[in-house]
Amino acid sequence: MAEVIKVGLLGLGTVGGGTVNVTQRNAAEIARRTGKSIQVVTAAVRDVTADRICDTDSLDLTEDALSVVNNPEIDIIVELMGGTDLAFDLVMHAIENGKHVVTANKALIALRGNNIVKAAEEANVMVAFEAAVAGGISIIKALREGFSGNQIRLIAGIINGTGNYILTAMGDEHRDFSDVLAEAQALGYAEADPSFDVDGIDAAHKLTIMASLSFGMPLCFDRVFTQGIRDISLTDIQMADEFGYRIKHMGIARRTDAGVELRVHPTLVAKEHLLANVNGVMNAVYVDADAAGPSLLYGAGAGAEPTASSIVADLVDVARRMDSSVAYVPTLGFQADQVEDLVIVASAAFKSAYFLRMEVTDQPGVLADISSIFANLEVSIEAVTQKEPPRGADTASISLITQLTDEAKVITAISKLESLSQVAGAVHLIRVEQF
Repeated sequence: MAEVIKVGLLGLGTVGGGTVNVTQRNAAEIARRTGKSIQVVTAAVRDVTADRICDTDSLDLTEDALSVVNNPEIDIIVELMGGTDLAFDLVMHAIENGKHVVTANKALIALRGNNIVKAAEEANVMVAFEAAVAGGISIIKALREGFSGNQIRLIAGIINGTGNYILTAMGDEHRDFSDVLAEAQALGYAEADPSFDVDGIDAAHKLTIMASLSFGMPLCFDRVFTQGIRDISLTDIQMADEFGYRIKHMGIARRTDAGVELRVHPTLVAKEHLLANVNGVMNAVYVDADAAGPSLLYGAGAGAEPTASSIVADLVDVARRMDSSVAYVPTLGFQADQVEDLVIVASAAFKSAYFLRMEVTDQPGVLADISSIFANLEVSIEAVTQKEPPRGADTASISLITQLTDEAKVITAISKLESLSQVAGAVHLIRVEQF
């Protein structure tokens, strides 16, 4: 009879219910892969009487999360409750009790993961978090193991389905941000408070984790440049389309001679690139490595069973290694004494191409004045277009794309542009990535 690995869940919502369903439905397949029987036997919940998406007849439900963590029969704790305070305390307590931990909590790992990783290494237990980034896409395993023979140069991802859904609908259906956001909330893609998604915080949590695994650096969420999509207008999307681009909300980590760029922001991506064609709530992660070259991982970034797929994959990994004398893969992919602080590049030192849009008074010579500002800063303009003003309007819209340059130069150019009497209001900037 196969050895039984007993699992306790902290949280039995959508993802927890999906985890129970997958482990029960695929029990035979999982046993074939591990030689063990992985069974979810208990779960801590807010309300034991609430309806669930899974069969709970075989589960011991409790409203006391600490009792699950302290249960001596539990081998692996799966943390699915969210948040960073109580979840952190429970995870650390589980590690102290010698239990392995699996979590889908990207905020917990991004914000407090350095402490968790250190405690796990000292206790000789495993912490796994495949489900914390991009749902059902196995990007953590790919970065930690599949690309382990490479120097990773760049990782760029569409890693928030809500933001991608909004930008896709704005472009395809010619609708404003506020209109699409309201629809996303009605469909359950966006929370009542959508800040984590549309302001880039969720993506920054995930980018923090991927950068650490890619470059062998500590988790440093507070160093990520983060910009949301609230200011993206239908005009921006239409002008980008005319230039041959789509706007995507990207998380980008790039190793450069100056250090590591960590940034989340709206980004123009050429229409022919695969990333530009990742639509709706789907996620994708692009990796450029020296030996493997460019790779793209695509799939569902959320949902009960896609996320549960990654959780169960972590359970399988832990079960395989629990009784093994072979050292398991380090939590952050690099040996603990080789994880090193790297220089984080300030936003003024980013190198990119830039899309700028501005409203100008409709009079001769304004385009020449704009061009001279860029010429004096040694910034080359790749393309420019000027829209005729609507009948009766006294301003026209000018949009341009620069060639690759330093962000500091573009910020200086914007300051000079906004000081021109012919420029009405603020100049709008969106970064352009050629990949």
